[in-house]
Amino acid sequence: MNKSMKAVVIREHGDADVLEIREVPRPEPGPGEILVRVATSGVNRADLLQRRGRYPVPAGYPEDILGLEYAGTVEKAASDVSESLGAPGLEVMGITGGGAYAQYVVVPATTAVAIPQKMTVADAGAIPEVFMTAFDAVFLQEELTAGETLLVHAAGSGVGTAAIQLAHRAGARTVGTSRTADKLAQALRLGLDFPVVGDDAWPERVLEITNGRGVDVILDLVGGPYLAGNQSVLAAQGRHVVVGVPGGPKAEIDLRALMARRGSIRGTVLRARPLAEKEALARAFERDVLPGFNNQELRPVIDSIFPAAEAAQAHRRVESNGTFGKVLLEW
Repeated sequence: MNKSMKAVVIREHGDADVLEIREVPRPEPGPGEILVRVATSGVNRADLLQRRGRYPVPAGYPEDILGLEYAGTVEKAASDVSESLGAPGLEVMGITGGGAYAQYVVVPATTAVAIPQKMTVADAGAIPEVFMTAFDAVFLQEELTAGETLLVHAAGSGVGTAAIQLAHRAGARTVGTSRTADKLAQALRLGLDFPVVGDDAWPERVLEITNGRGVDVILDLVGGPYLAGNQSVLAAQGRHVVVGVPGGPKAEIDLRALMARRGSIRGTVLRARPLAEKEALARAFERDVLPGFNNQELRPVIDSIFPAAEAAQAHRRVESNGTFGKVLLEW
């Protein structure tokens, strides 16, 4: 087998033009690892930050090859990996700390997840990061239950579209914000109950929708500019989880209001978590979420697919803020 592969490499930190295709050494699986032949790599906002030199890479992952998620087929496994996890030809997907913008990626076998039945390997590339992030934040951490109300900011984003579907499947009500009416219209088709234009009056509309009660869980994919509004719409014992801060990381918080509501606010990431936590998430995801894809209650939402050689155009597409769902690179 050829000992090299093609990968999207950062020439230097900067705008999208610094991305280029190069021949690089192909990784080899170490103990407990599998080598995956990548079909599609998801493009995430963290990739854009890393490209600009604003997102530190976890130890053990390449500095110059982006990519936090993959879908593909097992090419090779270490000798200590069981056949159920590492059989050649097994179709898998998952998250990783980096290096997935490549023809091959090495990952711990225990973090890989089976690709849903009747789904192409390419389409599965739109699942791992966004559905795992939404599932972990909304259900495992904030424990959203049937009958509760979830507020999703950036409803047309990859994580937003995943959260809407997961909450709808769980019997929760969903309120979603977006600055684009067309994205809200598309989100309605995914199960969104109440669309709200994300202008200065969005908190008032959320309170109207909930008859002044507020929402039980907020999935915050915007950050600082929405903090005051989020605090005003949080219900008693409400839970606010911050997953992304493209609007900015800082804002002033009214702690008395948070105390009065007996509310909570937390932040979360997947990339830098210990291996054991990623393994636990993968197993919980297989158990609780994969059946939803197999019975077609859930589906990946793909905005666009670019050849890997056009990674710069893919990044510009994400930077345009015009996407609905995931942007993928195809190998």
